[in-house]
Amino acid sequence: MTASVPRKKAQRGNKGTSMKPDKRYLSENCQTVSEVLQRVGDKWTVLVVKILGRGPMRFNELKRTIDGISQRMLTLTLRALERDGLVTRTVYPSVPPRVEYELTQLGRSLIAPVSALAGWAIEHRSAIHGARTRFDARESTKAPKPRAARGSYPTGSSHDHRP
Repeated sequence: MTASVPRKKAQRGNKGTSMKPDKRYLSENCQTVSEVLQRVGDKWTVLVVKILGRGPMRFNELKRTIDGISQRMLTLTLRALERDGLVTRTVYPSVPPRVEYELTQLGRSLIAPVSALAGWAIEHRSAIHGARTRFDARESTKAPKPRAARGSYPTGSSHDHRP
């Protein structure tokens, strides 16, 4: 007699191909680094921190300074930075209300590493572009690999149980 397994239980372990590492397999330090890099490694966060390093700014002033950022993305980025203790939001009682964003002491401690990363990216931009071009050229000349039938494994794989 074959036991029937409910479909939901059978699929529970398959959560797709998320780029986030599974926390169960990370040490506490690795998990901490991963969480922090997820926040500070974001493109908009780097730009906001770099610009707020110049001093306090109002929302629209920040938006004008950061080319290509939408109002929604700037709002989300500032709120996340505020939540993480990297930015303070100060509302001044005026008509209309004036709101300024400023790096906290913790946020200011991020300026040097962010600036170093930005400098590295600018310095190595052409080398990275060249590497991408060479990689793409190699990949475009490769013949497409035939797709295996669903549920089958190539010979010699860890699932090949033939003697």
